[in-house]
Amino acid sequence: MTPVDPTPTASAPSARATVPDIPAECIVAARAADAKSGEDTVILDMSNLLGLTDAFVVTSGRNTRQVKTIVDEVERQVKLTSDRSPHRIEGLSDAYWVLMDYGDFLVHVFLDEARAFYDLEHLWTDAPRVPWAVAATA
Repeated sequence: MTPVDPTPTASAPSARATVPDIPAECIVAARAADAKSGEDTVILDMSNLLGLTDAFVVTSGRNTRQVKTIVDEVERQVKLTSDRSPHRIEGLSDAYWVLMDYGDFLVHVFLDEARAFYDLEHLWTDAPRVPWAVAATA
């Protein structure tokens, strides 16, 4: 399998041009999650709200097996495209809420019910959403 191309296509908006503080690997992570049927995947620009990291990638899976599959694919694709590995991964043993810490960005992979309970998007409602999805072709 080939790595996910982090560069925007002609039909997709340029996330780097829109939000320059977001690491390109965030787009790779979001697309990797989407490729494994991650649900409602979003990238939140945290650069002006939180001094610890520049962005959150948030997604969810329907069951623990899918959560683990998403985590594996995100880790694999980010490694293939940028040779980066997470500093640490927390929560993989129960796969309820897995946190992948890359330093300048965090990937949150939730089980659906955990995502609804913690509701990070509502907690960080002031964080701008970064466009990342490749536009569908007709």
